[in-house]
Amino acid sequence: MKFAFAKPALPKSGTVAVTVATERALGAAGQDLDQKTGGTLSRAMKASRFTGKKEETLTILAPAGVEFDRVLLVGIGKGEDLSDATLQATGGAIVAALDKSGETEVSILLDLPDGGTVAPDAAAAELAFGAQLRSYRFDKYRTTEKKEAKPSLRKITILTAEPDAAKRAHVRLEPLAESVAYTRDLVSEPANVLNPESLADRCKDLTDVGLQVEVLDLKKLRKLGMGALIGVAQGSAFEPRVVVLRWDGAPDAEGRRPLAFIGKGVTFDTGGISIKPAAGMEDMKWDMGGAAVVIGTMRALAARKAKVNAVGIVGLVENMPSGTAQRPGDVVTSLSGQTIEVINTDAEGRLVLADCLTYAQETFKPRLLVDLATLTGAVIIALGHEHAGLFANDDWLAENLLAAGKSVGEPLWRLPMGDAYDKDINSDIADMKNVGSGRGAGSIVGAQFLKRFVNDLPWAHIDIAGVAWSKKDTATVPKGGTAFGVRLLDRFVASYHEGK
Repeated sequence: MKFAFAKPALPKSGTVAVTVATERALGAAGQDLDQKTGGTLSRAMKASRFTGKKEETLTILAPAGVEFDRVLLVGIGKGEDLSDATLQATGGAIVAALDKSGETEVSILLDLPDGGTVAPDAAAAELAFGAQLRSYRFDKYRTTEKKEAKPSLRKITILTAEPDAAKRAHVRLEPLAESVAYTRDLVSEPANVLNPESLADRCKDLTDVGLQVEVLDLKKLRKLGMGALIGVAQGSAFEPRVVVLRWDGAPDAEGRRPLAFIGKGVTFDTGGISIKPAAGMEDMKWDMGGAAVVIGTMRALAARKAKVNAVGIVGLVENMPSGTAQRPGDVVTSLSGQTIEVINTDAEGRLVLADCLTYAQETFKPRLLVDLATLTGAVIIALGHEHAGLFANDDWLAENLLAAGKSVGEPLWRLPMGDAYDKDINSDIADMKNVGSGRGAGSIVGAQFLKRFVNDLPWAHIDIAGVAWSKKDTATVPKGGTAFGVRLLDRFVASYHEGK
């Protein structure tokens, strides 16, 4: 997809998209086009149910007298409700409406409703950003798809009074859009292509954007004493890996202590000996979603030269049943020295994260820790597919993550923690067990387990099991891998830590 920004002028081909506020309110550019087409836009709206609500669209064949092919009316809502997320959704709605139409190019007349506070150049850039997010498609394994089934849209031109300023604003957003697409690619790859070893190899290529990349192989992991992580991987033909991604964007910062992001990277999860049901097991290729988000976030920070020091640590394993697999009842010794009785081998992600959390603290002395994982099915029972679960030992950190998520349309919901839940993972023979005694509060118990590996640092755990993959299209997220968390963490860094 190519993006351009230009002064308002009607094109000689393609589609013209016009933003319309609620109550069918055309802006100045829309009114001018309505007059030039003899009131076509007004009549079409009056004859339809289109009212200008957010993401509504109405397609009109262009009348005689103009050179372009059709007009697409796109609802943008009320001015006072106008936000970056609304503008991104508008861009996504335009792509969704035209991509299967056969149209190859669209020019967008961006009429901002009264009462909004978003500058025209920023608005144009956010609209393009949303269109870029929505145009993502994972099709590398399609070989027989017919041409008419493929997306047709190739170029989007946004018509704005300040095209140069809009272009500069969009250039700042492009690295984030590219990193979201990179993350979605990782989550979408099948497990026979993406395993712990091959994913670690892919990470090495991120030196191209400026990241420092270190890969810890099985020999190094054994030497370190990552017994919890190694135990998960021992049933697989693929060896585990831990990848460390570093971005030192603030070399002069006092103390230089980084932010630390930790990701669960189970490239395929059968459940191990505690094997999952066969139905739906193919979805477990995206059990490395947390690691993918950390990788994508670090890529974004480096690509946009963020003024922050950050480290991303991802534990990469495959959880398989075999003659060498970890058994229920085994006891492993974690990097922290704490022992864990493994009651359920399908509660493996927390074992991986435990050693990565310890490694992050001992090696980098970070300012704070945020881990992301497709950790529990229980969080889907609690929150569905609309929110990720948030757990934290620090109110300030939790509030900032909640605010960042809300601002980019990746919402979190904070869930409780406490001693009563923690007692549920006490073991009779080890320091702890990896699951609670019953089915209740599964997500909270998982968070309590992780908290035992956090020292006196601000820490948050984000359970993205319900939001890492979508089975339906939304405004800026096509169905499939969502990359939920990349935009959230990027905004979190930019708003609260960059340059500080």
